[in-house]
Amino acid sequence: MNTFEAYGAIAHVYDQLNAEIDYNSWADFVESCFDRFLPRRPTLVLDLACGTGSMTEQLASRGYDMIGIDASADMLSRAYERCARFPGTLLLQQDMRSFELYGTVGAITCCLDSLNYLLREEDLLSCFRTSHNYLDPDGLFLFDMNTPYKFETVYGSNAYILEDELIFGKGEDDEERAAIYCGWQNSYHPESGICEFDLSLFEELPDGTYRRSDETQRERAYSMECVKRLLEQAGFFLLGVFADWNFSPVTNATERRYFCARAIKS
Repeated sequence: MNTFEAYGAIAHVYDQLNAEIDYNSWADFVESCFDRFLPRRPTLVLDLACGTGSMTEQLASRGYDMIGIDASADMLSRAYERCARFPGTLLLQQDMRSFELYGTVGAITCCLDSLNYLLREEDLLSCFRTSHNYLDPDGLFLFDMNTPYKFETVYGSNAYILEDELIFGKGEDDEERAAIYCGWQNSYHPESGICEFDLSLFEELPDGTYRRSDETQRERAYSMECVKRLLEQAGFFLLGVFADWNFSPVTNATERRYFCARAIKS
């Protein structure tokens, strides 16, 4: 899938379907990495593959000057609404493999397995190299990736149903609610490491009928060894890989790895 096409059908309900994600605690982890691995916290941060801007907003609210990059115009439109109260935030529609900035940043975040959407090693390496290019010397690259274990055991060829409500209006007096259902069928191919997600979204309309939207997404499982090798080729030094926001060590049953890498520049 062209990365510019992803999340077109579900961008407007993405936050509802991922409401369980605690971005506040995730931002705490990001700042803990700053404090652990940098002499001082950065002032300018890039949120790569920022999606609807949840992490961008979190970090902006903590005083960081933020840039958000995403390939999806639909997702960026939600990010624009979310970050409107931070007028200095810059949002750009660009490809994470070959983005361009006017200068370097002190740190880059890339959250919620966005890098798994790059299906070829050369694409992942291009993203690493571009990120390295736009980081200050010794700047941090913080990202997470779904593990092969998760693709094999949690996703596999399983199917899921996600059910929620869309809430419209700004207060209790003018609230309107509409049901949404998302059917999610997985198909994992161990030989390529690629998992296909066939999504069907049903949204309740005012007359009680439902509108259906379909979308297919793909992610690739990368081994720890592969990610380490590509980071090194791009000029990064891997500072640590963690199983959670408490810096726990990874195990064979870890579903998501959190990476922290430093940009080495002569």
